Amino acid sequence: QVQLVESGGGLVQAGGSLRLSCAASRNIFSFNAMGWYRQAPGKQRELVAAITFGGNTNYADSVKGRFTISRDNAKNTVNLQMNSLKPEDTAVYYCNARSIRGSTETNYWGQGTQVTVSS
Repeated sequence: QVQLVESGGGLVQAGGSLRLSCAASRNIFSFNAMGWYRQAPGKQRELVAAITFGGNTNYADSVKGRFTISRDNAKNTVNLQMNSLKPEDTAVYYCNARSIRGSTETNYWGQGTQVTVSS
């Protein structure tokens, strides 16, 4: 069973920065893609940023230019650098890993880490 463990969440003032890290129990390059999702109270979980096996990235429009997703091969982690944080970025952030084998897609999720941005 794959385990994903997030770290780096916390409380920050608007305009500040946080760096989230997701450590995987399996080689991150064994997944087709990895990403970060978030869920605010009363809202659906949404994609924040993702990176494919080949290194292609995509971002939610609301975070473009402020957030950066990256991989640390040595530490086997996927990271999310969040700058210029806004109160609306407040949410629980979840790490996701997607594995596609033939017609079967499996998604793995971390437990989540709280990010709170105060105004």
